[in-house]
Amino acid sequence: MLQADEWLRSRGGFRILMPMPPSPLSTRFDLAVVGAGIVGLATALAAAKRGLSVVVVDRDTQANGASVRNFGFVTVTGQERATMWDRARRSRDIWSEVAPAAGIPLLHRGLWMMVRRPESVAVLESFLRTDMAQGCRLLEPAEARRRCPEMPAPGLLAVLESTLELRVESREAIPRLAAWLAASHGVAFLRDTVVTGVEPPRVQTSRGMLSADRVVVCPGDDFHGLYAPLLGARGLTRCKLQMLRLADPGFRLPAACMSDLGLVRYLGYAQLPSAAPLLARLAADQADHLRHGVHLIVVQSADGSLVVGDSHHYAATPDPFARDDVDALILGEFRAALGVEPPPILERWVGTYASAPDRQVLIEAPEPTVRLAIVTCGAGASTAFAIGEELIDG
Repeated sequence: MLQADEWLRSRGGFRILMPMPPSPLSTRFDLAVVGAGIVGLATALAAAKRGLSVVVVDRDTQANGASVRNFGFVTVTGQERATMWDRARRSRDIWSEVAPAAGIPLLHRGLWMMVRRPESVAVLESFLRTDMAQGCRLLEPAEARRRCPEMPAPGLLAVLESTLELRVESREAIPRLAAWLAASHGVAFLRDTVVTGVEPPRVQTSRGMLSADRVVVCPGDDFHGLYAPLLGARGLTRCKLQMLRLADPGFRLPAACMSDLGLVRYLGYAQLPSAAPLLARLAADQADHLRHGVHLIVVQSADGSLVVGDSHHYAATPDPFARDDVDALILGEFRAALGVEPPPILERWVGTYASAPDRQVLIEAPEPTVRLAIVTCGAGASTAFAIGEELIDG
């Protein structure tokens, strides 16, 4: 019979007697991270790389929130100038390091912003004159069609090509990142566990008391748990989005693809003076798309299928239902931008993320040894690794 501090591991056909890993509840940690989404995992990585002992606590048994209900698109080009753009570049670099180590495939690289209006071309030309245009150039329609003849895009006027972006499969990348943190960095995980109180070094959970000198709370779009009064004063709400997976179109995308609608949604473009005429044109041409917050992103998975979206509807408690007319708007933009019929739909899903009227990231210090961090713009995959470093270094 095994002793309480021993366990068996199968390896190479043999059963090896090993010491039982200590329970997180019986260990004192330098840092407890509440939430195992991408912001929580990025914070755990930053802490572990600096030699801290870390435990991550999450209410779910597996990744289930915004971090796995997205494109897996690490977007640099188009992020808001200055801080967000810098965060995206740093996070892209960390993804490039971490993904091979954690067994996370980088499925494709780069961005094609495909536009079909003169006002959009003016925005792209203005963007190329900014310091955010590093790694970008403008393609003529003939060059774009030569490089990807399967996408005829009949109304195409120009393509902004960026070499900076990365794409991972979120539903695979997040679990693999967590497993790698545990195996290679000694990060402990306590799943299916709710944190009900934080008073470092005491962290009260539904399984008992944890001990940690510092705590970082990454609640995603849960505003009614820890520090609810503070979050309630920040005007936060939730954004609901609709996503689709389409069958393999029979060709490979040259990069992640976006269209004119993205130029009035991503602040790196939308804050340029030249974006105002484009917004007026889109309000006349595609009022329904703007009303439902539709803009186009198309990325490709290892099996050739396409992840396509998305829409944006805001409410304190968004309903869980996907609307067929909204999907039709997304697919109509796919058809217009790429010039091909959308392949059959394989999956549909709804996601939600935190949104704020006045900021893209919320970082608070409710107590001297506690930090609270929420990405409030849907750019978690693109910026979380840099935010994690800020939290730990700060």
